[in-house]
Amino acid sequence: MSEKKINKILVGVDDSADALLAFDYAIKRAKEEDAELLIVSVLESDELSVYQAMDKDYIHGKREDLEKHILDYREKAVEAGVNSVRTIIGEGDAGETIVKDIIPKVNPDLLIIGSESKRGLRRHFGSQAAYMAKYSPTSVLVIR
Repeated sequence: MSEKKINKILVGVDDSADALLAFDYAIKRAKEEDAELLIVSVLESDELSVYQAMDKDYIHGKREDLEKHILDYREKAVEAGVNSVRTIIGEGDAGETIVKDIIPKVNPDLLIIGSESKRGLRRHFGSQAAYMAKYSPTSVLVIR
């Protein structure tokens, strides 16, 4: 049985130590495979108070900050030698958003994620990584 070629790698980033390790590994793997690297970050609604969530200007500002920040990741990947890099921003619960919305749209061959989340209540009550590993329709590599 031959191994399936990896053409598209999706990596989740949230600035946690494990996510940074996952990002570094995804860069290495994308270069080795000459694969497209898709960098995703999710604006999580559970980080906002009710008042912030109702304020469209606040949400827009937070999203704008995230858009600028994810471009830093893109720049690092390009500087490291990855030929094709795109960024994606989602909104909602990180695990569900990546599995239910982003993966079906971009059809990656591999999802690379860190084992722990820096953000959200789920870091205390369960693992985003476990959710994605269990429900992702594509292969998942969890980095520690």
